[in-house]
Amino acid sequence: MKGIILAGGYGTRMYPLTKVISKHLLPVYDKPLIYYPMSSLLIAGIKEILIIATSHDIPRYHELFGDGSRFGISIKYAAQDKPGGIPEAFIIGEEFIGKDSVALILGDNVFYSQILSKLLYDAANKENGATIFGVFNNSPKDFGVLGFDAMGKVISIEEKPSNPKSNYVIPGLYFYDNKVIGMAKKLKPSSRGELEVTDLNKKYLEQGNLTVKILGRGTAWFDAGTYNWLLEASQFISTIQSRQGLYIACLEEIVFNAGYIDIHQLRRLAHELKGTDYGKYLMMIADGNIDIEVL
Repeated sequence: MKGIILAGGYGTRMYPLTKVISKHLLPVYDKPLIYYPMSSLLIAGIKEILIIATSHDIPRYHELFGDGSRFGISIKYAAQDKPGGIPEAFIIGEEFIGKDSVALILGDNVFYSQILSKLLYDAANKENGATIFGVFNNSPKDFGVLGFDAMGKVISIEEKPSNPKSNYVIPGLYFYDNKVIGMAKKLKPSSRGELEVTDLNKKYLEQGNLTVKILGRGTAWFDAGTYNWLLEASQFISTIQSRQGLYIACLEEIVFNAGYIDIHQLRRLAHELKGTDYGKYLMMIADGNIDIEVL
């Protein structure tokens, strides 16, 4: 399976904060926001990743990640210079995806759950159809909303409905089979001139090929595309890391535990960050003092 991080747009809703920097590079506590969606793809076992961003921002992401070899993975880049909707990512990334299935995560989505690794790994290894997730939210009108029948089966998906049928919304993390490329090409732009991921998911639902996994209690999800959610995500990460002493979205830890880099490479990465708490944490892992894989 291939992975795509959609980090396009100009973040105008967060001006002046994003006037000169992509929102996906803003800090969520001690790491750039984009580290968190990157970590979600990595714990799903995905090693080939495409970052889609504006031409203006791609050099900044390349400076941050390079080609991914330092993490034992492959990272490529592609441009989306004007909003075309989430499904456009599959058209832009057609050559990158090839004949593989693909996961897409929005660059401002932060997830935390003790069971997330298994859920994402299972979704990544599903051969056919699509897998999306549902999370409980007090303001469902701002998102794609799931509708259920009396047996709890998903029977509808509505985009930002005025009268939501439930409080379960769809976060920005999706897994699709290779058919998604052709399906994305057949979508018609909505009234706002973009291809809508809700329309794509509804197609899979109508075909009986959509799996919905509910992320229940113990799961935290932040759509960090607003000032408040960005702050709340930072406060959450700070609290968890301070209380537990274990880092969330530590890419070096994830790839080391996955066997993508060896102990010598980990020590080199830790040395690059010597003098920081992050670097000290990596050295603790290298010294064998931390052996729990966390998101």
